[in-house]
Amino acid sequence: MRKLRLNDEILLSVEKPARYIGHEVNAIYKDTDNIDIRFALCFADVYEIGMSHLGLAIIYDLLNKREDTFCERVFSPWMDLDEKMREHKIPLFALESQEPIRDFDFLGFTVQYEMSYTNMLSVMDLAGIPFYSKDRDDTYPIICAGGPCVYNPEPIADFIDFFYIGEAETNLPTILDLYKDMKIAGKTKLEYLEAIAEIDGIYVPAFYDVSYNEDGTISAFLPNNTHAKPRIKKQILMDVTNGSFPEKPIVPYIQTIHDRVVLELFRGCSRGCRFCQAGMIYRPVREKSAQILKEQAERLIKNTGHDEISLISLSSSDYGELKEITEYLIDTLGKEKQVNISLPSLRIDSFSLELMQKVQEVRKSSLTFAPEAGSQRMRDVINKGISEKEILDGAKAAFSGGWNRLKLYFMLGLPEETMEDVEAIADLSHAIVEKYYELPKEMRPKKPSIVVSTSFFVPKPFTPFQWSPQDTAENFIMKKGHLWRTIDKKTIKYNAHDAETSVIEGVMARGDRKLSATIMAAYNKGARFDSWSEFFKYEYWVEAFAETGIDTNFYTTRVRSEDEVFPWDFIDIGVSKKFLYNEYEQAKAEELTVNCMEGCAHCGATIYKGGICYVDKHGVEKPDINTN
Repeated sequence: MRKLRLNDEILLSVEKPARYIGHEVNAIYKDTDNIDIRFALCFADVYEIGMSHLGLAIIYDLLNKREDTFCERVFSPWMDLDEKMREHKIPLFALESQEPIRDFDFLGFTVQYEMSYTNMLSVMDLAGIPFYSKDRDDTYPIICAGGPCVYNPEPIADFIDFFYIGEAETNLPTILDLYKDMKIAGKTKLEYLEAIAEIDGIYVPAFYDVSYNEDGTISAFLPNNTHAKPRIKKQILMDVTNGSFPEKPIVPYIQTIHDRVVLELFRGCSRGCRFCQAGMIYRPVREKSAQILKEQAERLIKNTGHDEISLISLSSSDYGELKEITEYLIDTLGKEKQVNISLPSLRIDSFSLELMQKVQEVRKSSLTFAPEAGSQRMRDVINKGISEKEILDGAKAAFSGGWNRLKLYFMLGLPEETMEDVEAIADLSHAIVEKYYELPKEMRPKKPSIVVSTSFFVPKPFTPFQWSPQDTAENFIMKKGHLWRTIDKKTIKYNAHDAETSVIEGVMARGDRKLSATIMAAYNKGARFDSWSEFFKYEYWVEAFAETGIDTNFYTTRVRSEDEVFPWDFIDIGVSKKFLYNEYEQAKAEELTVNCMEGCAHCGATIYKGGICYVDKHGVEKPDINTN
């Protein structure tokens, strides 16, 4: 019989004990005596965050469909339990079996945010697993990692045995099949790593050496093992319609960040926003059929009892069958079962009044739009592809449809930004408020609720702005303060991100292997849950940088040359470096690049021979544009 790892005394002394007991609705349990592979799937943050992540649910479902594999969940214990586990020497355990993850075959991290790096170390520490891969022998679990952050894996490369670059559905089953065979054959961990290094998408950091120029930039990045590939090619699932999808997702006992079920409309994005890493690394766009989505939606609601379903993607408005799927869900789930339909990631220019009115018939909620920049000049720099008129017309259409609550997202510190561009955020926000008051009085029974949120721009790998200098913390704070004084807070609520966190994120985003020592030093000082303002201690990082000889400006504020070798250049995402640099030049010239839906800019993603690169928005096959 399954026994809880934590006794009642400890559970009753910590916040939200349901984070640690498992046994939620639809959680999967297996007889471990008949299992060949034990896989601990870790989201290195608190339970409520990890359980809201679709990627975790997909991998959990994918691996547990295998009869020979038991995939269990692991999250970072909240600080109250973290202290008690250290005090009582309780090893970190998986939720399902409650058994120590030290005894598993794999510990796999899904890495979504650079500020979770110290939490990854905390997980290993609590589990009794050595931090550095070189210090772990064959008796320890194999440590692997995937997710958006591993498109620059170098800051955490010294801690990880292998990285998976791409989407798990493609080669992860092959990797497990190979492990099972080699485990039965008595092969060593080194032999296993050499074998999987020959599989596309697999990066084993120990099999590569880095050399540096005198100025600290990389001179060469070369394999030191004959099994290692010079280039690691991103792996993606082309047939998302028939791909594995969790139709019986786990239903937590406590409220999570996104307390609803989700439908994934498509992967990738056609917009080409120059600041957006996801829009580049997930190319090409691959849509899921509306018929499959309809079937999955009904099963999801039936299997979970949730009263909200969210249609997610990077830009939901671009889904070719959005109107069809939305109207179907409203008619079959909304009107009959009072299920709310949520449509995040909508573009304000294409969100029709008709669609808004139909969605709000079930239950009203706020609408979220992301103009990203206040001035038209800056929107052209970032290739946002939306005009001020479209934004204002869209806002008025939303107000006319009965919505009075809007959330607006902008970024401060974008490349080429001036103070006039900062002030334009306030001007645009005020203009949106005015659109509300243009309505007849009977259509505005209450005051509008407008929330403006700003984050600080952090240049990311595999974007046109990977060459750009990041703004300093001082500039971030100055711009935030100026915007705060400019916005009319009688009509608008203003929220702003933390500047110091953005600096650390910027260092890690474009960092190299030298940073592993810094991350280790910060962790030893007490850094963890760095994405949570109540726990983030900037002084820990300042001290860690000083002790490890790291100049943060080298990674953040300096300008990169066109031919600089980046720490992530050995990864092939399909989109070429030449295309990205051309986009960087286009940004400085304030010139737009065509949307992939309207034409091909020859980014390189046609190498995947599918998706939008080969089928247009009407489902008509395109000619082979590789020959152009």
